[in-house]
Amino acid sequence: MAEDNDQEEPKRIKSFYKEWVEPFLIAAVVALFIRQFVVEAFKIPSGSMIPTLTIGDHLLVNKFIYGPRIPFTDTRIFSWKEPKRGDVIVFKYPENEDKNFIKRIIGLPGDKIQINSGKLLINNEVVPFEEQGEEKSNDRDNEPFGSPARIGTERLGTMVHLVQFLQDQKDKNFGPVTVPKDSVFVMGDNRDNSQDSRIWGFVKYEKILGRALIIYWSWDGNDRWLRWERIGNLIR
Repeated sequence: MAEDNDQEEPKRIKSFYKEWVEPFLIAAVVALFIRQFVVEAFKIPSGSMIPTLTIGDHLLVNKFIYGPRIPFTDTRIFSWKEPKRGDVIVFKYPENEDKNFIKRIIGLPGDKIQINSGKLLINNEVVPFEEQGEEKSNDRDNEPFGSPARIGTERLGTMVHLVQFLQDQKDKNFGPVTVPKDSVFVMGDNRDNSQDSRIWGFVKYEKILGRALIIYWSWDGNDRWLRWERIGNLIR
């Protein structure tokens, strides 16, 4: 009888491993693979991308689109697509790579970027902008500006997206600067409340983690908690 018990114990251990441990390990490896090479979740902590993204948005970022990276390095295994003007990207913050930032690509390598009397110019051509009116911003980061937000649509190539202004733009000037090789010039859609390439310079291709894809969750603990209308929105 003792011998039977001795034989049953290894079988029970093996059965437990196959039923519980092995599936868990496989699921963990698959999850890590997806997070490293395919898609990763990020949370928006600031209002620099309002009205496209707002505080409390949770989004998925496509990490495969520009080419998968060797883990723990900035080296891509291969290049898939090149970043294009208008893409909303997540990247390592140039002044502290422990932080990830999210902004919109405005300029590509060789582009001349300039702001002249509030108008954005790319290669000496004014970027089309159409005023959409005023909107009261709920972003606490915007409170020091004190005035209603001016909303408009901006066209970057084939990409049409919303931008927000909190101040009169007539006296706003910047540049010109030329985007260097293998780099991009980025700006937040909340143009008067964004730290971006106008302040700390260009983002190198190798520091781009991926392109923002979709909002999968959005909440605001101060007002009404869950924002149902934002969930599932593609990021453009």
